[in-house]
Amino acid sequence: MKRPSASDVLVIGSGIAGLATALKAAEHGLSVTVLAKCGVEETNTSRAQGGIASVLDAEDSFISHIHDTLTAGAGLCRTEVVEAVVQEGPERIADLVRWGVRFTRVGKGRRSPYDLTREGGHSARRILHSSDLTGAEIQRALTARLKASRGVKLLEWRQAVDLIAPRGQVLGAYVLDTAAGAVETHLAKATVLATGGWSKVYLYTTNPDVATGDGLAMAWRAGAEVANLEFCQFHPTCLYHHDAPRFLISEAVRGEGGILRDRRGKAFMARFHPLKELAPRDVVARAIDSVLKSSGDDCVFLDVTHLPAAFVRRRFPHIHATCMRYGVDMTRRPIPVVPAAHYQCGGVRVDLHARTSLGRLYAVGEVACTGLHGANRLASNSLLEALVFARRAEESLRSGLAPLPKWFRPRRWDPGRAVESDEGVVVTQNWDEVRRLMWNYVGIVRTDKRLKRALDRIRMLRHEIREYYWDFHLTGDLLELRNLALVAELIVRCARARRESRGLHFNIDCPALQARPVDTVLRPPKDPKARRA
Repeated sequence: MKRPSASDVLVIGSGIAGLATALKAAEHGLSVTVLAKCGVEETNTSRAQGGIASVLDAEDSFISHIHDTLTAGAGLCRTEVVEAVVQEGPERIADLVRWGVRFTRVGKGRRSPYDLTREGGHSARRILHSSDLTGAEIQRALTARLKASRGVKLLEWRQAVDLIAPRGQVLGAYVLDTAAGAVETHLAKATVLATGGWSKVYLYTTNPDVATGDGLAMAWRAGAEVANLEFCQFHPTCLYHHDAPRFLISEAVRGEGGILRDRRGKAFMARFHPLKELAPRDVVARAIDSVLKSSGDDCVFLDVTHLPAAFVRRRFPHIHATCMRYGVDMTRRPIPVVPAAHYQCGGVRVDLHARTSLGRLYAVGEVACTGLHGANRLASNSLLEALVFARRAEESLRSGLAPLPKWFRPRRWDPGRAVESDEGVVVTQNWDEVRRLMWNYVGIVRTDKRLKRALDRIRMLRHEIREYYWDFHLTGDLLELRNLALVAELIVRCARARRESRGLHFNIDCPALQARPVDTVLRPPKDPKARRA
């Protein structure tokens, strides 16, 4: 093991939340280390197509954006969080512009200089975008700014193993240098989890391979509270093609007038919601799931052929080009689409300043449960949330930054008594089984029986994984499998605890809403050995 490195702030994750936190901290003179699991740009942020929501039009209002967010959240949003995020939005957009993000603009004489669009659940056009590659543009600009920033050390191909958390304080992390195969110790006065989500726990997902819930799993093992993990948002429209990966077809396509049709060409969303294609994502995803299960078809179709072809190509150049690559000309025929796991509304429980239940540990972005999204995320609120809480985390940690405790003595990382699997096929089988199990039993529509079967099997799988997950030959696949299996169990435990159907959680056996909505909070055992079991 290398000699421990130390900095004021350790940021684990290189998406919008992690980079914004690091940039803010560096601007205030703090030394920052940023860990990227793979290359710095391999993040969920890079894949965000639609855009970022904020009130920038004179005919829009904070009250309207707040109302839309609360409505989508199905009674579980924290009102004070929603108000803070919406009202700070324009300032955070100004940060992005200052850092070099280039949003699509319109000509002079408009109420807003930006080409604002609309997505499902929004009552006004308030989505800023950069063509249909908004996330990639944000990632590009923030990465360039970070690399030019003094006081920031960026380390790529570093996979966090576990947090260093003696006496309820997080003082850094053990990190695998995947290129060298060695475990490093990174110490810090404050640690920020910005590791993104865990949609890779499902067989079909829009997320990149890095989205395996590492931050959530590490936080739980360290003793942090988690909440509302039952709320997984399935994006309604992903390209369905046997030779294609799960490519997301942005909600903005429906926002611009796209119509969902069944195999016979009949529009069906009016049967499910008065807003039709602009209904909240959970409604649209369940509607598609219902149509597919009743018809037995493999997919439904998103139709924009009634829109001018030149407009479609100009507004959605990346989506159009990708569909063309798989033989689908969206200007001439409807796009075959299916739902896929997309975004997690629950996570590590934090307060208004991104503080977790553990000392010196903060969580920002998708890994955190802030209370903004409630039971269902309003489209394009996630990038805004990441920016607002990055600023709030940086402000909070800076005001309370303290030296490492005098009693603390860093120890070498201990892998425990587990041994390396002598058969790679075992790891592959467990990977596939966890993800297929979650898709079939803990997907868009759930039942008590499916949830119980899922929990029983996942616990057996976790026992198998503990027997072999590593020894001297620690690998990223084994780390991810260990984390993914733990995350799967926590999701199922939350889903079983919620005895109602609300937002993204729909249980056939509990279809009614409870009169008083409450968060589903899981608190880890006090014994560290029990948390790792």
